[in-house]
Amino acid sequence: MATAVQKITLSSSRDIPFNKLVLSQSNVRRVKAGVSIEELAEDIGRRTLLQGLSVRPILDAHGAETGMFEIPAGGRRYRALELLVKQKRLAKTAPVPCVVRDAGSAILAEDDSLAENIQRAPLHPLDQFRAFQALRDKGRSEEDIAAAFFTSVNVVKQRLRLASVSSALLDVYAEDGMSLEQLMAFTVTHDHARQEQVWQAISGSWQKEPYQIRRMLTEKTVRASDRRAVFVGLDAYEAAGGVVLRDLFQSDDGGWLEDVALLDGLVAEKLKAEAEAIGAEGWKWIEVALDFPYGHAHGLRALEGVPTDLTSEEQATIEALNAEYAKLEADYDGADELPDEVDERLGEIEKALAAFDDRPVTYAPADIARAGVFVSIDAEGNLSVDRGYVRPQDEAPTDDPEQDGEGEGAASEPNAIDPDAPAVQRAVITIGGQVAGPDDEDDEDLKPLPDRLVSELTAERTLALRDKLATSPAVAFQAVLHKFCLDVFSRYFSYGTVMEVSVRSASFPVQAQGLKETPAAKAIDARHAAWEKRLPKDKAELWDWLTSLTGDEQAALFAHCASFGVNALYEKGDRYGAGVSSHTVEQRIADADRLAHATGLDMTTAGWRPTVENYLGRVPKRRILEAVREGAGERAAQLIDHLKKGDMAKEAERLLADTGWLPEPLRIGVADDAPVEADGDNDPLPEFLTDEEEEAADEDADAPHTIAAE
Repeated sequence: MATAVQKITLSSSRDIPFNKLVLSQSNVRRVKAGVSIEELAEDIGRRTLLQGLSVRPILDAHGAETGMFEIPAGGRRYRALELLVKQKRLAKTAPVPCVVRDAGSAILAEDDSLAENIQRAPLHPLDQFRAFQALRDKGRSEEDIAAAFFTSVNVVKQRLRLASVSSALLDVYAEDGMSLEQLMAFTVTHDHARQEQVWQAISGSWQKEPYQIRRMLTEKTVRASDRRAVFVGLDAYEAAGGVVLRDLFQSDDGGWLEDVALLDGLVAEKLKAEAEAIGAEGWKWIEVALDFPYGHAHGLRALEGVPTDLTSEEQATIEALNAEYAKLEADYDGADELPDEVDERLGEIEKALAAFDDRPVTYAPADIARAGVFVSIDAEGNLSVDRGYVRPQDEAPTDDPEQDGEGEGAASEPNAIDPDAPAVQRAVITIGGQVAGPDDEDDEDLKPLPDRLVSELTAERTLALRDKLATSPAVAFQAVLHKFCLDVFSRYFSYGTVMEVSVRSASFPVQAQGLKETPAAKAIDARHAAWEKRLPKDKAELWDWLTSLTGDEQAALFAHCASFGVNALYEKGDRYGAGVSSHTVEQRIADADRLAHATGLDMTTAGWRPTVENYLGRVPKRRILEAVREGAGERAAQLIDHLKKGDMAKEAERLLADTGWLPEPLRIGVADDAPVEADGDNDPLPEFLTDEEEEAADEDADAPHTIAAE
């Protein structure tokens, strides 16, 4: 026979007048924590009581109920109700919903009080975020939500932003798959797809720091503190449809501008508008750029303008400011420390006086007509206008003494400028090397070679250089020794330690079709296969096998291995620091030239020939004619200058086939002290590889690089 399960009987509940309730000494809460009594009273006043009190009847000495009740659980609610009664917002006899415990219960009052406080489950933060979002979706403003829950509007904005993260990531957070700090980092962008992409990228990695997440989410953006953003202004950027990403959880210096192309377009438009306004002053030319390199005005003559005179009002202002400054200094001459307001005022006076020192400069009309202006953005994001530079070709002609007295002829000099001429010339505005306005450059104007083409050419050059180095043991030894010195000696600022030496073979992400079929590639593969066939199968036997080789064999193997470390590849420099810098690429090419000199590399001998596919069909007609003119002569260039580009490229390939002509990226930069090219077969070996004492080859000097600024 089954045993009957005893049913639970819940404590009864009823309304008890407030003046019949008192606090119990059995309430375990002693320390104030959480929402204050005042805030709780305001909340009860707005929404009334959400949870009743747990009470027990108070008995007299004979065990009879007195009609009063003590509160072991719910003391904070009672104090809040008490405050409302004192404020006369609640009647003393107002009924209060209570759960009445049996006075004779075996469960202690302290037990009830402790259970109520420790057995309640706190709300998961995600539930709070979503609850705030639900209130917002139902029409409650951020201010209303903040007021209802006694928090700041910024906290509400943060919670709403957290709730707007991708639902997939919120599910991960709900299951404790990511920390709250990581979730905060994802709020810098509203792009859910990008959020999920970044999480997928880092979820299996140990690198999951919030700063790493923020960096990955904003890697293709521009800081609001960037000078371009300051110059344009966030308001103008947003008015044009741009989006500003903000981090509500830590300082973000104004955030990140998401649309970099839009920002650059706005910068170009504003710079052009400023240049056109300056051009109305009558300048001959105006160069516009985001920034100009150091020494950009080298070779130009700077005009000496005349500062404009002070007006009577400006002079009076300066005198008044100087007098105020002197009075303040005299008043606080003996003070150990100036009051903040006085110190601030002195700073304002100094700034105002400094502004008068920076006077506008005027130039003679004749000078303006032959001079130009540089317009750019300074480091603070302000417009930088540098007026008054004369190019050599724009200088006024020197008077010929033999023509003195021929006033009429001198006046008709083509380059002479009449200072009284009323007409104002139109300035030629150049932006980033391109002439602005309707008269843009013709497509056939000479432009730099495309980056991809240069990368393909230098990839082939790298292979040829590897092949040449592999047959020049002495040069290979010196090249590796050179690398060792850079790593070891502190004067070179290298960070190499102990013997961390390795050969890293660069890959060719950009390469021309058929690169593996070039003579250099085939020679390298054949040489590698031959050595691989001779090498022992077991790594443990490698040392003894190397010891058994002759000096010449060791030298040949050393050169072969070292050649795989050659990287003469051109890459486009990353100006934001995320990849290889332009300076690093320049140094790489300079070192490649040095190595090419030492090995006697000749790309023509290595098998390179200009074809339609690898060069001629991918450059403008002027480049094709330039190549033919250099390789086959002016007469050959004249024979094809009337052809269309496709036909011209084909004829140029035929004309240049046996001329040995090379494009610039495949040529070797020759320094003044460049050594005579050596034959790799006759190079002296390093002393440790032979028994003969031979002099070391002279070290090549770095080839200088001249950078011309337009």
